[in-house]
Amino acid sequence: MRPVRGAGLALCLASSALAQAVPSDLALAGEPVQGGLISGTAPRGTAALTVNGRNVPLAPDGRFILGFDRDHPAQALLVARLADGRTVQRPIRVSPRSWRIERVNVALRPPTPEFLRIRQGELARIAAARTGSSASEGWRQKFIWPARGRISGVFGSQRIYRGEPGSYHSGVDVAAGAGSTVVAPADGVVVLAGGPAFSLEGNLVIVDHGMGLSSSFLHLSRVDVREGQTVRQGQPIGAVGATGRATGPHLHWGMKLGDARIDPQQLAGPMS
Repeated sequence: MRPVRGAGLALCLASSALAQAVPSDLALAGEPVQGGLISGTAPRGTAALTVNGRNVPLAPDGRFILGFDRDHPAQALLVARLADGRTVQRPIRVSPRSWRIERVNVALRPPTPEFLRIRQGELARIAAARTGSSASEGWRQKFIWPARGRISGVFGSQRIYRGEPGSYHSGVDVAAGAGSTVVAPADGVVVLAGGPAFSLEGNLVIVDHGMGLSSSFLHLSRVDVREGQTVRQGQPIGAVGATGRATGPHLHWGMKLGDARIDPQQLAGPMS
C-alpha cells in the first residue's frame, strides 16, 4: 500500500495545532490579598482543580473563584489535574493586609453554659444552610452594596482584651438607618431565612451565589424572602434593624467562600 504523500506532515501540523489549542496555564484575574477574592480559568481538559490540596469547584466553561481568609498565609498552590494525567501548577502569593486592632484593659468575658447550649444549635443551623451549592451564577457578577450609609465597622478589625484576642469582625457594617431596604448584592438562592431569630445575628438571611460563595445579612428588622427563593441583583430581601446582639440599627454584611471569610468591600468597591 503506497503512503499518502504529505500525510506525515499533515499529522504533525494537526498535532501542533491541537497542542496550541490546549492552554497549559492557569489564568488568574484579580489581586490575591487576605480577605480577597479572585477569579480564574483552568486549562482545557482539566479534570480536577485544587488549592493547597482542597478541591475548587469548576464551572462548565472552566471558570472558578478563589477566596483567601483574613489570616491566610503568604503562599498558596493551585494545581490543575488534566484528563491525560498531566498537572499544571501555579504558585500564588497572597498579599498581607493591616487590620484595625484595639487593645482594651478589660478581661474577655467567657460565654455562659446556657448561651453555649443555644449557640451550638444555631451554628449547626447556619452550617446546614451552607452545605449545598446552588446553580446560581451570581458569583460572576460585579457585586453591589446591599444597603447604603456610613460604614461603621470594617472587616478584620479585632479587640485584644488584656492580651487575649477576641473574634475578629467577619463582615462590614453599614449604618443605613432603621427600616432601610436591603437588596441582594448579586443573583442567588436564599438558603436561610425566617425564624426563629438568632441570639447574635437576630433576623438572618443567607443567599447562595453559586460556586460555594454566599452572603449573610444580619440584624434585619424584617425578612422579605423565603428559603429556596431565587433572587436577582438589586431585589429587596429585607430591612435594616437592630435584632440580635446589636447596639443600634445597622446592616452587617458577611461573605464566605467555603470556609474562607471574604471582605465584602473587596467585591463591592467604594460606595458611591
